[in-house]
Amino acid sequence: MAAAITLVEPAQNEFLAQLESRSGKPNHFFRTMAHRPEVLKNFVPLYGAIMGPGSVARRLKELVYLAASFTNQCAYCSASHRASGKKAGIAEEEMAALMAGQDERFLGEEAAVIRYSRELTRHAAASREGLEAWFNQEQIVELTLVAAMANFTNRFNNGLGLQPE
Repeated sequence: MAAAITLVEPAQNEFLAQLESRSGKPNHFFRTMAHRPEVLKNFVPLYGAIMGPGSVARRLKELVYLAASFTNQCAYCSASHRASGKKAGIAEEEMAALMAGQDERFLGEEAAVIRYSRELTRHAAASREGLEAWFNQEQIVELTLVAAMANFTNRFNNGLGLQPE
């Protein structure tokens, strides 16, 4: 078994210290990424641009992120996005259904984004046909960015064995 990656302490990285002082708690994802400080500095605004306000509703973004994270069995992202998904209005029963792959519970645009996220996660390519009935091109690009970000963070966390705090 590979040795665990050590976490960078905030005292070693000013940007990391600022991030954690804003949240008020340690963040293993950031502390691990801080091994490459320039990547961490650029990751945070990119993540914010993708997951922040845009042309797609927050609830839909969280459904995309959770569908990818549950598909990849990423404990870290699943825990993090269960909390943000709850804030976005996803009920506990809906999260349980999504985690169990019971996607038939979701209808319309929600079913379309979940299907797209899972297909993109499993195959690194996906048909956009189901999305085109619900979303314009800008929104489809935004949804694809969310799924891509989820897969990036899932692979980072799973590859390095990161677990929720």
